[in-house]
Amino acid sequence: MDSSPLSFPDLTTALKAAGEATRLRILALIAEAELTVSDLTEILRQSQPRLSRHLRLLAEAGLVERFREGSWAFFRLGERGSSADIARALVARLDPNDAIIARDRERLAAVRSARAAAAQNYFRKHAAEWDRIRKLHVADAAVEEAVRAALADKPMRSLLDLGTGTGRMLELFANDIERGLGLDLSLDMLALARARLDRAGARNCSVRHGDIYDLALPRDSFDVVILHQVLHFLDDSAHAIAEAARVLRPGGRLVVVDFAPHDLEFLREQHAHRRLGFAAESVTQWLEAAGLDMIRQQTIPPGPEGKIAVSLWLARDPRIVLAAPVAREVA
Repeated sequence: MDSSPLSFPDLTTALKAAGEATRLRILALIAEAELTVSDLTEILRQSQPRLSRHLRLLAEAGLVERFREGSWAFFRLGERGSSADIARALVARLDPNDAIIARDRERLAAVRSARAAAAQNYFRKHAAEWDRIRKLHVADAAVEEAVRAALADKPMRSLLDLGTGTGRMLELFANDIERGLGLDLSLDMLALARARLDRAGARNCSVRHGDIYDLALPRDSFDVVILHQVLHFLDDSAHAIAEAARVLRPGGRLVVVDFAPHDLEFLREQHAHRRLGFAAESVTQWLEAAGLDMIRQQTIPPGPEGKIAVSLWLARDPRIVLAAPVAREVA
């Protein structure tokens, strides 16, 4: 958390932005969930142009962040900077039982329920395809157990899940981290992920639209990055791994999970798979080329009904994590 002081003009701007009834209600709402202008229009019963002006003022003051997914724009509380700290402190001081706040939260719950219903409808339409693919490889539980075991040797504060899909990796580790972020190009999959995280109550995790080849994230941002069943959809897996390595903190870990080599051509023809699995040495070479040290590689055989093994690679950023200096007592 950045607790550096604000200049007098910046602090005045932040307080003015938050010190208006509708804008304070907006801050309280987006502290609960990432919302669009349309969501806020439905909850607050105010016009879209008016709410857009409020959001612009909040964003200019650094209290909220705006990010796009296709034609939609989502808003959430700012994550970095002293202005973001102010926004979170103000929301924390609000009485959750206040009549205005309670009513807004009831309407937010209705919006989130509608979002979950829409996501579930999409899932039902595609569930048959996904179930067919799942039956071809290792059971999800076995893969998840292997991922958890690979990361069990030390704690992590932040997790980035690239190609997050339904958000399952974020849900799996939500209780072990302070912050989780999932990126995906598919707006439909992001809707599924938001619904899953809402149901799980994983308020420390969020998802957004993002390009796996060009992450809009600073270097040294995350303790752990996961690429789970993503590489087989990509044209340039080495590029994706290099970009994932870029955002690892010193000593950070990268986990790659994907299919072992197989010959099920229909996955390429019908489900947009670009690669029919990966040899262990291929992914190892990409990880090492990205400047990472290989820690572990394992292959999990398929169950009795499966046809595809799943491989896992664990690599680490070799940079040394510098410990904070220990204060010495003066006699």
